[in-house]
Amino acid sequence: MCPTKSNSPVLCLASESPRRRELLAQIGVPHIVTGAHIDETALTGETPRDYVSRMARQKALTVRNKGETLPVLAADTTVVLDNVIYGKPVDRADGIAMLGRLSGRTHEVLTAVALADLRGVALRLSVSSVRFRELTAEECAAYWETGEPRDKAGGYAVQGAAAVFIESLSGSYSGVMGLPLFETAELLRVAGVPYWRGGGGAGARS
Repeated sequence: MCPTKSNSPVLCLASESPRRRELLAQIGVPHIVTGAHIDETALTGETPRDYVSRMARQKALTVRNKGETLPVLAADTTVVLDNVIYGKPVDRADGIAMLGRLSGRTHEVLTAVALADLRGVALRLSVSSVRFRELTAEECAAYWETGEPRDKAGGYAVQGAAAVFIESLSGSYSGVMGLPLFETAELLRVAGVPYWRGGGGAGARS
């Protein structure tokens, strides 16, 4: 992809996540934002990989089917431990309990990315492993009070204050944040959507 100064949107991001917007801007993809707002309940017997893939695909198609003419990029991230999906904590007790279960363990972070355009939907899956050191109950409670875990899968943010918990990470750092840039760039390249355009600013649509 050749750099260019154009800032005209080339993509619609089906997510209101500021982290995903920042990551798209990092690789210079001017975009607009339209939230998908879908039911994110897992189906009975659905595997974590099938779940995140279905969520990403459904988000992309939901926005595309509203009449969006730009290619639509969507992503879904979940934390998995012992084959159990850990989404966003519902309250303080749930958030602290999640951190307690992750303490001293290695968990998976799955992020599926989908791109919907005139040809249909293409999908990539990023799989990363994250190991937490042993956490005290006091640390888990104090971290919750930062406000950071409330809207994060697994109840933590790798790029935030929870960085002090992470003993090791294998895979995609940007994938753990919520948008794996290698897989995203591959989808964009195949679809002919340019990156490295500079700026990468986002607009919003209601």
